[in-house]
Amino acid sequence: MTAAEVETEPPATQPRYGLELIAVLGVTYASSGLYSLLEFVRDQIKINHGFGFSNVKTAPIKAAAQTQYQWLDLLFYLADIVTGIAPAFLAIVMLLRSPGGPGLGIGLDRLKLREFVQGVGFAGLIGLPGLAFVYVARKAGLNAEIVVTNLPDVWYRVPVLLLEAFQQGLAEEIVVAAYVLTRLRQLGWTNQRALGAACVLRGSYHLYQGYGGFIGNAVMGLIFGWWFQRTRRVWPLVVAHCVIDAVSFLGYAYLHGRVSWI
Repeated sequence: MTAAEVETEPPATQPRYGLELIAVLGVTYASSGLYSLLEFVRDQIKINHGFGFSNVKTAPIKAAAQTQYQWLDLLFYLADIVTGIAPAFLAIVMLLRSPGGPGLGIGLDRLKLREFVQGVGFAGLIGLPGLAFVYVARKAGLNAEIVVTNLPDVWYRVPVLLLEAFQQGLAEEIVVAAYVLTRLRQLGWTNQRALGAACVLRGSYHLYQGYGGFIGNAVMGLIFGWWFQRTRRVWPLVVAHCVIDAVSFLGYAYLHGRVSWI
């Protein structure tokens, strides 16, 4: 057997974390940030023509086209929720191929009671000041009027809003906090530089809400990102985000029109 006939294994290639990161974000939150930026620029043009953020409304959860069949409407919402989880699934698949450490490097194993309690605590720590900040930003004309949800008042509204909160919390924290910070660390970025980039990313896809939406979510990203870099555990962040969104969605659904500033 000649040397040419001897099968040799191909040399190991260095993981292309940079290209992978760009690809994942390009089909998830970076693209959302781009569209959000365009919406922000459009609203700035309106402001220059005398409209202002006080007359701008935005809805993070938009109602699907209503039909005469409630089961079909419900399927539209469920499809939106399932596809919304896809970014988290994509990030997990990438980490399975090249993890950042034990448990994929993000602590995505069994949710511990202590972490659940931590998450609820985070929700209170960030949610209450965040609510006050949204109020002040809205009064100052720095934020659009956020129509948190315009889902109709039907029997499935509460379950859908809770599932939507879970979907948003799971997807954002696994991708924007855990995956992004893990890959940037593997690319050799310092913690401070990676944290700054993740904060800007998180704020970018909330720009449609106005200046307040960008700043508030960037600060949230700063706190969440610092915690993840310190603990490498994503579950408390998922729990906190889910609780914050669930309270926001249900609170708006039942208090809008009854409380003057909601």
